[in-house]
Amino acid sequence: MAVLHLTESRIRDLDLGSGIWRDSEVKGLLVVCHATTKTYAAQGDVRRNGRHIRTVRVKIDRVDRISLREARNRARTIMSQIQSGVDPTAGPKESGITLLQALDEHLQEKPFRDATVESYRYNIEHYLSRYKNRAVADLSRSEVRDIYQHLRSAKGQPTATGVMRTLRAVINTALRLDETLTSNPVTFLRLPTPKSRHVDELDVAEWWEKTEELSPIRRDLHRAMLLTGARRASILGVKRKDVDLTRGVLTFNHMKTGGRMLFPMGTFLRDMIAQRLEEDLPFNNPWLWPSPASGKGCTTEPKERKRGLPSPHEYRHHARTMFIAAGVPYAESALLLGQRLPGASGGYVHAEHLVEHLRPHAQALENRIVAARASTMQLPDMTEARDAA
Repeated sequence: MAVLHLTESRIRDLDLGSGIWRDSEVKGLLVVCHATTKTYAAQGDVRRNGRHIRTVRVKIDRVDRISLREARNRARTIMSQIQSGVDPTAGPKESGITLLQALDEHLQEKPFRDATVESYRYNIEHYLSRYKNRAVADLSRSEVRDIYQHLRSAKGQPTATGVMRTLRAVINTALRLDETLTSNPVTFLRLPTPKSRHVDELDVAEWWEKTEELSPIRRDLHRAMLLTGARRASILGVKRKDVDLTRGVLTFNHMKTGGRMLFPMGTFLRDMIAQRLEEDLPFNNPWLWPSPASGKGCTTEPKERKRGLPSPHEYRHHARTMFIAAGVPYAESALLLGQRLPGASGGYVHAEHLVEHLRPHAQALENRIVAARASTMQLPDMTEARDAA
């Protein structure tokens, strides 16, 4: 490495490929003559506590882009860092957390339902299998956008949106763990908002007749879904031991909001379930809604679309609407549907302590449904009486 008092003209005269030339005026400043170009660089020894750590070289810029004076100023700044024991070539310490590691951390942050855990893992390990062992820091906006576009064309919009929401949540967890991550590339995607579900008005009399055509177990299940407005997982997860006929309470253990819910049964629902328990007792099945054809032993798919019956989630829409029609206040109807009340004060409300307070409101919903069914069933008899008169 030759030492030379560098000037603009001398640098221009240096032959390409002639190697490294050190400036005699500014310590550490170099001109590196490559095969096709010449660049300025700064080189020095990083020492800490009198011990040599490493020799580092930092590229400044090409000689045809900046002047010698600017190169010397930059070199002085870089050498000041090096002499202070700072390695300017060392990037920030990174955890290098991978997408799969971030997923594991995300699922450990709080308790999730088994179905949620399964969905998250499937999205990462199936749809994003090529990227699950990649560092989160390596996922750029353009790459995430390409993944989204591919999923949308290959698997459809709902799947693509679901996978991107999973990815966004997992990367948000990585951001909390790795301080070197500055942003979430998924947040820059324009994901469509879910469309509002359209639910037609329920003709209770017609619905009741359609449920009569079902097997006894599925008939009672559909009626229980409307009378409780419970979520699919909650109502299907009920076991015989979760029914307390003495207190008139139905326990839902699989709640989206966590914990369990004690639902006060109305008189019709309690009598219906009591009969259901008695009829199914010989089968010695632990579930309230047994199904011999199911590997789990209980009913897992209560949809009867071909018969024109609502889906489990549509029953929640109908129950919420009927609660209002029955005069049930907002807070009480929300608690009966297993929802958390909004605001800070909502966290102080414990529905399991309000079973008897909520019972008249659950009965009000039941009365409205039974009355609508009964009044319509009596309609033909009233017509015949008028004709006879």
